Amino acid sequence: MTRGRNRRNVHPRAASSACVDASTACGAVTVPALGAAPLRRHRPLRPGAPADPLPPLLGEALEAFVRHLALERGRSAHTVRAYAGDLASLLQHAARLGVTAPDGLDVTVLRSWLARLRTGGAARTTLARRGSAARVFTAWVHRRGMAAEDPGLLLAAPKGHRPLPEVLQQDETGRLLDSVDGDAPVDLRDRAALELLYATGIRVGELCGLDVDDVDTGRRVVRVLGKGGKERSVPYGVPAVHAVATWLERGRPAWATARSGAALLLGARGGRIDQRAVRRLVHRRLADVPGAPDLGPHGLRHSAATHLLEGGADLRSVQELLGHATLATTQIYTHVSVERLRTSYDRAHPRA
Repeated sequence: MTRGRNRRNVHPRAASSACVDASTACGAVTVPALGAAPLRRHRPLRPGAPADPLPPLLGEALEAFVRHLALERGRSAHTVRAYAGDLASLLQHAARLGVTAPDGLDVTVLRSWLARLRTGGAARTTLARRGSAARVFTAWVHRRGMAAEDPGLLLAAPKGHRPLPEVLQQDETGRLLDSVDGDAPVDLRDRAALELLYATGIRVGELCGLDVDDVDTGRRVVRVLGKGGKERSVPYGVPAVHAVATWLERGRPAWATARSGAALLLGARGGRIDQRAVRRLVHRRLADVPGAPDLGPHGLRHSAATHLLEGGADLRSVQELLGHATLATTQIYTHVSVERLRTSYDRAHPRA
């Protein structure tokens, strides 16, 4: 089925908007290919530090790379902004060292940038992310013929320590979902949102981007547009069916306005619900569950994946459900399950 909408990794901006927003990293410039208005200056590398304007050739390279990510690679607005911010930091550092064009970037510049960040207190995960952004950028610069060599090939960035995600126990999840029992539109909406987040394990941006016709109640599947514009179908269970049906029958009509469009979940003013509202409702509802950790929507995604594996689902199926590009991303949930198994073993085995 061909879908006639270009939506919505980060609701509901188009890729061109994401590109314009992210290009603020270049200072007060215009992106001609997108017909953008003059852009605001990017946030400084450190609070209180002045934002240095980039030399023209570096600024043009950054703008072109931002367009490449948004329009050619189809990256989400959030991803584009993250890359733009990291690379603006790199290029401002390079400019301070006298670099005026992309071919002036070398491994010494890259290493000194990471060293400066480390001295400033950046965490290993931050250094790993920024090193990765630098390598992607220098590889693109080399492919485009802006530099004779790719210095990123010589850059070794520290691997970020990836802590195990905090998840809900299965009984805590049940208490959370059962605690939302009111009949007001906000209660019906919150119950539908929580049930869908846990039943499907979808990302908060994917939830906010759902339209009414994305939910197939007969087959009990939801069509999701994930990262990179990839579409997948995710099954969900009977409790979520009832929650969504009740919201559509009694909750959504009470809030729907001309601006609602086809959006499945709405805010109180009738517009499509945004990610901040979903995060607030998850934190608020979890606060009513005694003993439960304070998690956001992604915590429900972690919990769904962990509980699936604990229930016997195979790793490949969980990868497909979550929309992970590689199995390595999904494997972290096996570690969560093993840690829980070890805790139970230590408590129960007489010779643990």
